This record gives sequence, structure tokens and C-alpha cells, in this order.
Amino acid sequence: MFDTDSGDAALLDIKLLRLLDLLHTTRSVTRAAERLGQSQPTVSIWLGRLRKQLGDPLFVRTPGGMQPTPRADALIGTVREVLDGLRRLSEAEARFDPTTAQREFRIFMTDASHITLLPRLFAHVRALAPQVRLEAATIDARMVPALQSGEGDFALGMVPDLETAGFYQQTLYGQDWVCLANARHPRLGERFTLRDYAAEAHVGIVSGTGHRLLDGALKSQGVARRVLLELPGFLGLSAILSTSDLVATLPRHIGETLAQTAGLRVLACPLKIPSFTVKQYWHARYHHDAGSRWLRGICAELFLQPQRPARRR
Repeated sequence: MFDTDSGDAALLDIKLLRLLDLLHTTRSVTRAAERLGQSQPTVSIWLGRLRKQLGDPLFVRTPGGMQPTPRADALIGTVREVLDGLRRLSEAEARFDPTTAQREFRIFMTDASHITLLPRLFAHVRALAPQVRLEAATIDARMVPALQSGEGDFALGMVPDLETAGFYQQTLYGQDWVCLANARHPRLGERFTLRDYAAEAHVGIVSGTGHRLLDGALKSQGVARRVLLELPGFLGLSAILSTSDLVATLPRHIGETLAQTAGLRVLACPLKIPSFTVKQYWHARYHHDAGSRWLRGICAELFLQPQRPARRR
């Protein structure tokens, strides 16, 4: 169709651009018609429209076929650029090839995820996409606008700030709570009771949503915990527990990971603390981004326990 809005030059129909390209390539109305899936009379009518709109014969019949005029030669480069651009716009989706990709992904993660998820995720990504770079970003006030703008790709952990409209979420696995202590703790026996819990000295992690769940459980059950050391995160926790008689209360995944690497003892937590789920979150604007979708698929492959499918809030 032509654009006949006043003040604008009439725009060429896409099929006329394709005809110009094919005639310039084949030098034949018949072969151009075959490539277009049209009859020769129809293509001749289209050529007439094209000549009228551009004010030039464009192609002249000769013994050697339909030869382009200087005007057609001058236009063909632009015509092919336009057609290439339209083909790219018509592609179903952008492709992401991990073997050659050089993209950087920014993932907002909890401190616990740095220890429990990031090592496995990085090793897997590096094996599949050796030139892809990962950045582990801190969950803070900059996270939401970064995910909305595309400066960040997705978030991992328990992040209530992303339980909002505009974000997708996928549950990866559930978490309950354990206690962690020195394997040679001088007072802890086979059973670890709530009385033992209240009597022992503790190290507290004072950041993140897990801390708020633990704090709420202590208050609701009237349990006083004697905290002698507070840490802003899990960095250094295993060294503290290995060299002291302090007890730490933390989610099972991080507790078991630290226990394996530092030879610590995992105890069933006698305090009733609400369980929670670790999820990955991403903004709806980038739901179909091929690269982000690939990396989210890797996370699901590595960490997903059987759950309901991803849903949009």
C-alpha cells in the first residue's frame, strides 16, 4: 500500500521493493515473477506502478534481458538495506549462541547465594559459554530500577521487593532452618533442645530477609538468644564457628554448604522458624530476551526442584 498522508512522499510497497531487487538480480520479469510466486502479467503491472512512482523506466528490455537504468543502479543499495532491515524485524526472536556470545550478565544475589549458587552457576556457564561474564550484584535499593531498565538481568534469592506486578518469578527450591556449630563443641550432645539453644552463645547474621524471619520467630515464641557476635553476612562465619563454641542459625542450604567446606556440625534447629523459598525474578520487559532466558534456564536446570511453572505477579 502507498502512504498518501499529505506532506509525505508516497512510500513504496514492500512487494515493489522486492520486485526491484529481483529484477536487478535476474534481469528477467519471468524469473522475478516465479521468485515472487506471481503471474507475469501481475508483475508487469507492479513494474508499471514502480516506474510511475519513481518517475523512471528503471529497467529497459534488451537482447541481454532487462537492464537497469542509472536510477535503478543508484537505488538498489538502499533497497537491499531496507529489505534486510525488514527481514531482521520479522525474525521470530533474537538468537543467543552461548559458544560465541560475549555478553555480560548482572545478577542480583543474596550473600547466601554467593556461597551456595554462584560457584555452580559460574562453572556451568563457563563450560557452555566461555566468553560470557557474570557480575554478582548486591541486593539493595538500586536493584528494582536496574531490573526495570535492563541494567540488571535477574535476581536470585528470597527477595520480597520483587513480589510485585511487572516481575516474573520462578521458585527454585524450599528452605528450612538448621543450626551450625563446631564439630568438637564441648557441650552439645546428640540431641539439641530448645533449652540448649537458649543456653548457648550465638553468632547472628544481621542482614537479609532470613534475619527478619528468625527475629520474628524468636519474638513470637518468647525465646531469648544470647548473641555475642554479629556479622553483616556469611563471610567469615565458618572460620568463627571453627574456632569458637558459638552456634549459628541459618537456612539449610547455606548451613550444609558451610558444614561440608569447614567440617562443621549440622544440628536440627529446635526453634520453629517459617520456611521460605529461593526464587529467580526477572522483569516482564525482558521475559523474551534470548540471552537472559538462556541463563535463567541454566539456573532452573541446576537448582530447580519440582514446582509449579513460572508465573507472573
